[in-house]
Amino acid sequence: MAADELALVPAMCLAAGAVLRIENIGPGEVTTDSPELVAQHYEAGIVEVRFVRRGTVVVTIPQGGRTYDITVVVR
Repeated sequence: MAADELALVPAMCLAAGAVLRIENIGPGEVTTDSPELVAQHYEAGIVEVRFVRRGTVVVTIPQGGRTYDITVVVR
C-alpha cells in the first residue's frame, strides 16, 4: 500500500489464518502490539503477518516518514 492508501485503512476484520502482506519495507520495521496473536516473517523486502489467534492486533507500518497504525480484529 502507498502512504495515501494506508491513511484510508485504519481498521480491518480478518479471519484467523489470514495474512497481511507488506511490500517494499525493511526488516524489523513492521511491528505488532500482540506478538502472541501473530506469526511474522520477513524476506526480500516483504513482511507477512499471519494472524494465528482470535483477538485484536495493532499493526504499525512506517511509510514515507510517517507511522500508520492498522487495527486488525481477528475472528
